This record gives sequence, structure tokens and C-alpha cells, in this order.
Amino acid sequence: MTKNIDFTVDYSKLRIMDEYNTDDLKYPLILSIPHCGTVFPKEFLKAATPDVKTLRKNEDLFVYELLEPAIKQQNIPTICLNIGRAFIDVNRAKLEIDPNMFYDYPKDELGLNQQRSRYGLGIIHKITADSQPIYSGLISYKEAEARIKNVYDVYHARLKKLIDATIKKFGFCLVLDCHSMPSKICSIISESPRIDICLGNLFEQSCPNKISFFVENEFAKREYYVAKNRPYSGAFITFNYCEPRKQSYTLQLEINRNIYADEDKLEKSNNFQKVSYDLSKVITNLANFLLDF
Repeated sequence: MTKNIDFTVDYSKLRIMDEYNTDDLKYPLILSIPHCGTVFPKEFLKAATPDVKTLRKNEDLFVYELLEPAIKQQNIPTICLNIGRAFIDVNRAKLEIDPNMFYDYPKDELGLNQQRSRYGLGIIHKITADSQPIYSGLISYKEAEARIKNVYDVYHARLKKLIDATIKKFGFCLVLDCHSMPSKICSIISESPRIDICLGNLFEQSCPNKISFFVENEFAKREYYVAKNRPYSGAFITFNYCEPRKQSYTLQLEINRNIYADEDKLEKSNNFQKVSYDLSKVITNLANFLLDF
């Protein structure tokens, strides 16, 4: 018999997100960093089966730290989620939820399940990156709703507000949604033996091509191998905030973890500082490019 797992998180003790350089917007660019959070509610950790290190393998490793020079030295507007991705994934649509995870999922709300929720990586992750179950039983849907209200909605409300403020000041906005990708995902793309950077622009729909080309060329000048829309063309944030009629543009940035870290040990490699410097230069140059766009 499957057991039910009940716990209640005290969100008042959690710092949900951090933001930088958002009081006085210097550029028509916002960095969104939704997956590098390392904070897990203590109530969740008691209920979860894997240890913290295993849970952290779902995150985008060190992405904030990679971009920190651009954020702190060049005043690039940024929002960064602090909460771990294995707890809630803000780069998913609310429909991407698996009803089979919950013992009290409302029958009248059974709807469409997106592909990622079937794989166990929807808005509420069911498994770790190495396919271990996160829970030993069923959890409460009411608890999942609390996560969405207190974390997911908070992040998206702030991102939307920043986009609107940027458009009001500059006439347009580009959201660069920043991620890292596991090196193994690149190895399965046979025609591309090496991918350092993937740029996802929804197959040239999420932003003007000259923005994508500019970023691609900036990386290429620094001898990084760049792919566009493979293996990732853009996820929920890239799609949801892409509104060209409102001059709201998006671009998803994926960095191969192998070029700056040991993925298994969750440790920085000797190449970390170089990659951080190069990334920050690319983003700084992009920000200045957008000022004259």
C-alpha cells in the first residue's frame, strides 16, 4: 500500500529570490536565473528520500556565480531564484504537473499533462536528475499549491513587473534566461560532437535574429562552439515572455557544465574563472549592443 506523506513548509523563513540592479534599470536587458537555487525547506528535506547532493543535481550548477562579474560590476538587472529546482521548477507551465504524485489531486482538475511532467520533471519534480524518486509515497496537492503560490507566483510576478518597467523605459526588453546543461545531453547529438553553448530562440521566433547572431558571434570570437535551438530551443520562460508585439523578447542561454565544473562532484573546475570572465564579457557587450538597438 502506498503511503501518504504530509508536511507543511514555513515560507516566512525562506529568502525566495534575490534581485540585483533593478531599482535603476541601466539596460533593456534582464537576466533570469531560475534554476541555480541551492536552498531547500527543512520540512521538504525531511520528507524527501535522496540526500541534498543528489537533489542538487537537478539544478543549474553555479550559473549565478558564472555571471556574477557582469551582474555586480556592470550593473546588469538580474533576478535569481534561491529555492532548489527539485522543490519547484519555475521554468514550467502550471499545467506541467503529474496528478499521480498526489493522494488528494482533485478529480475535476484532471487535465493535460505536458511531456516533462510525464518524465517526472514538471513544475513539481518527481525524480532526480539520475532518475531516483524524490518521495517514497504520495504527497498532498495542497502542499504543491502552496509551493506554487509562495515561490513560483512570486518569481513570475516580479519578472513580469521588471519586463514592463524595462519596456516603459527603453521601448523594449530582452530577457536572457540563463541555464546550464548536462554534458551528456550534448553527446547524443551525433552531428555536433561538441557544444559549449546553446542559444534557444524558439527557432527564430523569440527575438530579432540580429540579437541571436550578435550573441552567437560573441561566443564564437572567444572560441566557444555554439549551437542554436539544439538541444534546447527554449522552455516556459522563453515562450511565455516572448511577445514581439509588445516589444518583449527572450533568448535562452544554456552553458555546458563540463566546460566549467565537475558535474558529479558539484565542484568548480580550473576553467571556471575563464568561462566566468568570457560569459560576463559577452553579456556586458550584449547589454551595450541593446542600448543602440
